[in-house]
Amino acid sequence: MFQPVLNNPVSKTGMSVPKGKLVAIGGNVDKGSDENPAHTGRVNFFEAGILQRILSEIKGRHSLIEVVTTASMIPEEVGESYVEAFNRLGCTNVRLMHIKERKHTLNPDYLHRLKEADGIMFTGGNQSRLSEIWGETELLSLLHERYLHENFLIAGTSAGAMAKSNTMICGGESSESLYKGAVKMGLGFGFVKDIIIDTHFVVRGRFGRLAQAVATNPGSLGIGLGEDTGVLITSGHYVETIGSGLVLIFDGQHIKHNNIADLPEGFPISIENLMVHVLAKGNCFDVSTRTFIPQTEFMI
Repeated sequence: MFQPVLNNPVSKTGMSVPKGKLVAIGGNVDKGSDENPAHTGRVNFFEAGILQRILSEIKGRHSLIEVVTTASMIPEEVGESYVEAFNRLGCTNVRLMHIKERKHTLNPDYLHRLKEADGIMFTGGNQSRLSEIWGETELLSLLHERYLHENFLIAGTSAGAMAKSNTMICGGESSESLYKGAVKMGLGFGFVKDIIIDTHFVVRGRFGRLAQAVATNPGSLGIGLGEDTGVLITSGHYVETIGSGLVLIFDGQHIKHNNIADLPEGFPISIENLMVHVLAKGNCFDVSTRTFIPQTEFMI
């Protein structure tokens, strides 16, 4: 298991090192159903996979998990699927937060529940709903505080994963994504800085979408998550691949030619020397040094 050892609570950038953990999942996480494609011709990642890993990073089957369905248009159905999935793993302390409007965030009961929880799971759906409803709320401020100062885990799949960073992809069709303006950006939750996360990455062919996002924000690192695949982020900058598929990391720090700033809307972009890393289960990446790490156990 990935276990970075911290010698200093301050990072190389001078920022405080978060004590909490983030899990970003690319969508269609295997919940243990017989018809899930992750069970066909692959290792069964349900028992030793993403949801199990989420529990093992906090209190195991005794963890108290809050599942937030804000992003979904079918919140009851989606929420219950996660309750059932965690129950199969022996975790029965799972509660649902159907926060459908911004005014619902003012309910003091939700604030109390988030203070009690060991972790929170944001489901998939529309990431813009997350930023519009949760942005600049007391609930989000509490999550930031707990993530910074406690062993608190914040997980999210699909939209819930994309909203984790300060810069978030809001939309853009894959077929048009290498034309300027086709990718729409917005503000996310800001748990991590200078990272842009895209999901359903391989199946939906979103290579061009993330490439344009990084070209527009070359100081940021792009993380493309395959389905039933995720990353565990510890100490704010160590990324470990978990799940059954692949993670692609786009590094724009060595870009030479990049014409996106000079183009009119709708024109094709060109980028030279965009670096791409491909990570499988267990591979790691240090965001602060932009370094690929094959093994999952190391000292810092």
